[in-house]
Amino acid sequence: MTKQAEWVAACAADALRPEEVRRLDHGGRTFVIVRSPEGDYFAMDGHCSHEKVHLADGIVDGGIIECPKHFGTFDYRTGESRALPACVDLQSYEVKIENGIVMVKV
Repeated sequence: MTKQAEWVAACAADALRPEEVRRLDHGGRTFVIVRSPEGDYFAMDGHCSHEKVHLADGIVDGGIIECPKHFGTFDYRTGESRALPACVDLQSYEVKIENGIVMVKV
């Protein structure tokens, strides 16, 4: 039986500055939430697909999050791998703001 997706509270919407990343651990999994310069929120898997390093420690700039270990990059809006050594896309997740809280559907 497939597990049903659920909405999980990640953080207060105003606690995240533009191009800031926040880590979310839930159900034995890790995710990252990023706020774009335009004020939109995005979520994706929280470990680099290359060596499973936490992306929450990475640099965010221009729609890209960079892994802090080997500098592979991902488009934080889609999870798409953009630069080696990361070559496997990450799963992205639906995000909504509810009562000032960033909610992620995992």
